[in-house]
Amino acid sequence: MPRDATEAHPMMIPEGTRDVLPPEWAWRERVRGLLSAQFSAHGYRGVDVPTLEFQNPEHPQDARAFKLTDVGGAVLSLRSEFTTAITGLARRRFPAGPFPLRLHYAGRLWLRAQASELGRLREFTQVGVELIGVRSPRADAELLEVAQAAMSAVGVPVELEVGHPGFVDGLLEDAGVDGAARDALHRAIDRKSGPDLSDGLRVHGLLPSLGRTLHTVMDLYGGSEVLTAARALPLGERAGAALSDLEAIAAVYGPDRLLFDLGMSRRYDYYSGFIFRAYTDGQPQPVLGGGRYGGRGDEWPGAGFAVGLERLTGVAARHLPPEREVVLALDEAGVRFAQARELVTERAWTEDRAELLEYARARGIVRLVRGDAFEAVP
Repeated sequence: MPRDATEAHPMMIPEGTRDVLPPEWAWRERVRGLLSAQFSAHGYRGVDVPTLEFQNPEHPQDARAFKLTDVGGAVLSLRSEFTTAITGLARRRFPAGPFPLRLHYAGRLWLRAQASELGRLREFTQVGVELIGVRSPRADAELLEVAQAAMSAVGVPVELEVGHPGFVDGLLEDAGVDGAARDALHRAIDRKSGPDLSDGLRVHGLLPSLGRTLHTVMDLYGGSEVLTAARALPLGERAGAALSDLEAIAAVYGPDRLLFDLGMSRRYDYYSGFIFRAYTDGQPQPVLGGGRYGGRGDEWPGAGFAVGLERLTGVAARHLPPEREVVLALDEAGVRFAQARELVTERAWTEDRAELLEYARARGIVRLVRGDAFEAVP
């Protein structure tokens, strides 16, 4: 008989959560440490923000956040997204700067429902950076440099794909497309679905000339030649400005170091400038993503990126060095001798040699140490 979903059971954990066992935990902490060290080397200072936040209906993840009520009746949310939290910290703690603020973070996030690209986890860890209070092509290129350096630090080669949702949105705005039609076309273009794009154009009675342009945009993916091809399209002011942003960033960072996707239009209502993602071989989903938020007139412009630590750990594990050997020390002199050789050292808890040997075999330990001498586990 199926167990009631509300009934707790000591052998079960909630859907969308997971246990992390020692090998993965060690890999994950090593990856986290390498990323934090790299961010610090680029001038980003570490901060932490509360897990509990006041519920805010304007929060970008409010509909999917876990909510609870405290003893005073206030509605709270579990932290569901870092950019808003870090921006709030900056406003509270650094109202006068100095700008730009370079901050990095690491921590858990919780969502009631998660998208498939994160493996449907409802509890997961992100590591990332925010560059706040400045807007320029050099600032955007800085984020690309930091992202590339961070992935190199964990031994994961990546390609950076750059886009600008304002490019597609500008084309739609210039054509007078709004509401449901606008949303549907954004989704079709971001998914690179030609049939869905054609259906959306037909259902909403849009001009064939717009359809030809959008179908062309959907295929604008590749090197710097993509920017040249986009310049030849009939562009209005906003689409042209978005393309100019990408051209300026590419000029600073190096156009031959990037892939451009001008059909990248996901979350066009959140990002106000360029967006980017990092992909590595053997992983269909990005290991890193971010972009610029806040309007041109915003006194707190910002940009940043986040790394999904669970996903990156799985990828980085293929590149990390093997775990250090574990030995079982029979006395304190053995502990000091083994640790001086950078071995992980567990202490014996009993004089019963048979019990120690049984444990060592089960644990995968192949050597004992006493004083300054090792012996193999028989």
